[in-house]
Amino acid sequence: MTASTTTLRYFALLPAAGVGARMAADGPKQYLTVGGKPMLRHAVDAFRASDLVAHTYVVVSAADGQIDAVLPPDLEGVTVLRCGGATRMDTVLNALRALHGVVADHDMIMVHDAARPGLTPPLIAKLIHGVGDDAAGGLLALPVVDTVKRVAAAGEARSGVTIPRDGMWLAQTPQMFSYELLLRALGSAPDANAITDDASAVEMLGLSPRLIEGHPRNLKVTLPADIRIAEMYLAAGEQG
Repeated sequence: MTASTTTLRYFALLPAAGVGARMAADGPKQYLTVGGKPMLRHAVDAFRASDLVAHTYVVVSAADGQIDAVLPPDLEGVTVLRCGGATRMDTVLNALRALHGVVADHDMIMVHDAARPGLTPPLIAKLIHGVGDDAAGGLLALPVVDTVKRVAAAGEARSGVTIPRDGMWLAQTPQMFSYELLLRALGSAPDANAITDDASAVEMLGLSPRLIEGHPRNLKVTLPADIRIAEMYLAAGEQG
């Protein structure tokens, strides 16, 4: 039986084992409150609100003591996996291996950053319908509109050269690939620290994931100032 003769299922996978060092916070940034609830819960609720998503998996470290307060064990449509790794890639790969036999090879896995609270069901639907049956999968992304500069020397805030922005995009998440492809790509990646997103691992196989235009509201909260920006988008209501 192949994907063409069966109904595709779509699963969400949120790696949430990071410590959020750049936020200068007391704990992991995915638990920081944004717009009245933890960032992680915003992201999870977007998937729970989509009728296209079969189930959502959240991956945390084995020692995580905060997750049960944010995602109670009886929360419908959500399963917490306590198999987080040392890197983001390790965390996703551990989760995929834990899901062996639970999801089929052709089922689609949407990997989403826990620190992107602005995701909406319309953006999820846009990704799913935009990627369609593309064998290379795809991801939400934004075309670069600003002029891009490269510094003259490492560690110096001086402009050295202007980089043409034509054809350049800023990757967002979710990034969606078949279970088989994502497991193969991450499992064969030579350096976990070099894999900053899942698409980069797929690209190493010689494939070109499809780029689906996302939305600025789907920003990744990385620095303290990003929280206020995310809250502004959340207050504006659902878009995308």
